[in-house]
Amino acid sequence: MYLKRVKRIITVVVAFAMMTFVFCGCGKKSDLELSTYRDSMNEFYNKLSYYDASINGIDPDSEDAKVQLLGYLDEMNDAYKSMAALNIPEEFDSISDIAVEAADYMQMADECYHLAYDGAFDEDNEQLAGQYYQRANSRVMVMLQVLHGEVPTGDGVTVTTQEPGQFDTIGDGSEEGEQEQGQE
Repeated sequence: MYLKRVKRIITVVVAFAMMTFVFCGCGKKSDLELSTYRDSMNEFYNKLSYYDASINGIDPDSEDAKVQLLGYLDEMNDAYKSMAALNIPEEFDSISDIAVEAADYMQMADECYHLAYDGAFDEDNEQLAGQYYQRANSRVMVMLQVLHGEVPTGDGVTVTTQEPGQFDTIGDGSEEGEQEQGQE
């Protein structure tokens, strides 16, 4: 059943998140903004842990299993929205778009889960919800990797790096190219 897949995905994300925050932290900076952000992200992952335990505690044979699942997914969606709205410190501004994407995918997942389970069961919406849910969680995993100074990995992850001092503005690069061409 799909409930088992949701439980497994949440368990993996929460376990990874908790281990990385416990062992790595967000850094050694004492800056208030970094500390506030780290605390907020810890709270976010604690909520994911709570939802993991709660969803795993649902009896799939109970009459209100769907209602309970949808309720926890609604709460999780709210947690994602709050996480995406956090003020991200400059050191981690590269993940701001990823945080918004994660929240957007969780919103779409939540909507599709409701379409799948409210009323008559809709398998197509359940499958679509699962895909959106996995996308949201994969972005949360990439965020964790970045927060801990790791190079993000995973399916569909592309990392572009540039050495300090190697940046050229469009104007600088084109003028230099024009000067070199004119000297030939």
